[in-house]
Amino acid sequence: MVLTKTPICNFGEKANSFELKGTDGKIHKLEDHLGRNGTLIMFICNHCPYVKAVIDDMVHDCKHLEKDGVKSLAIMSNDTNNYPEDSFDNMINFAKKHSFVFPYLIDQTQKVAKNYGAVCTPDFFGYNNKLELQYRGRFRELRDLKPVKNSESDLLKAMRLIIQTGKGPKEQIPSMGCNIKWIK
Repeated sequence: MVLTKTPICNFGEKANSFELKGTDGKIHKLEDHLGRNGTLIMFICNHCPYVKAVIDDMVHDCKHLEKDGVKSLAIMSNDTNNYPEDSFDNMINFAKKHSFVFPYLIDQTQKVAKNYGAVCTPDFFGYNNKLELQYRGRFRELRDLKPVKNSESDLLKAMRLIIQTGKGPKEQIPSMGCNIKWIK
């Protein structure tokens, strides 16, 4: 595991279209999952301790965002040959175990991760209703791989600001996690 931090948010950058297979067996296009108030794209995986530390809270927050008109999608882009814990079958189990309320998609070619500039898991891309990037920060503070739960998550606060104003917070703390496991 190589600890990696996300770069600064490139405000206004447009989301890249994609078409990926989900754990539900269906093909999902970005355009079919746009929220009336925003869209959240999350690069995650099954094995990363940083993802595991926040996954249940992340699902909880995505349920609330859905009610507020924000659709969420999760994408797994790791090399599954060298990281079998992230295999498609294990993605199905992970999504069921954590009661995902959003599609969990596999990016086998890693093209989507490269197009987005994803660097780690978790890596969050929060878009307004015009598909303009407004958030590229952390989910919430972690200490010793345990969430610090003294308030709403940074992600939830940021997405609610985007819903209200169309703009994300000017100050964003980078997400950090395991680097994406690129195919060699």
